[in-house]
Amino acid sequence: MSEHEAITADTGPEQVGLTFLTIAYGLREEVDRHMQSTVGLSLSRTKVLQALAAHGTLHQAQLADILGQAPRSVTQIVEGLERLGLVSRTDDTSDRRRKTVSLTAAGSTTLTAAEEAGSHVLRKLFGSLDPQQLKSLQASLARLDTALAD
Repeated sequence: MSEHEAITADTGPEQVGLTFLTIAYGLREEVDRHMQSTVGLSLSRTKVLQALAAHGTLHQAQLADILGQAPRSVTQIVEGLERLGLVSRTDDTSDRRRKTVSLTAAGSTTLTAAEEAGSHVLRKLFGSLDPQQLKSLQASLARLDTALAD
């Protein structure tokens, strides 16, 4: 039995859930791989740029909260983005221990390219589904999201 046949053979909730997790992980890896190869930016770094684009200048702690990540992890990502010239960090005038982070013009341009690279992969993979399959998948995902929220 091939790996594909093993993935699709059992339709019980646990097997479908495990299949979903496997595919979601693979999808994330493919998006990340394509973004890195075309733009040189990982998905995690892109998420930092997206947060700054959406919220404007933020303290690093605020950025960590928005991203749901540990402050140290965000600090490392921000330091890397700063070296690339995609963000700028400045001391907070009221508390020198705090840093504020801003998106630079180069960061904004790179973010646009990274988002397009990620969208390319999603269009390619999800474009293999017909409109009814996409509608059904969207409904299933919405139901799972509701169950997760409960």
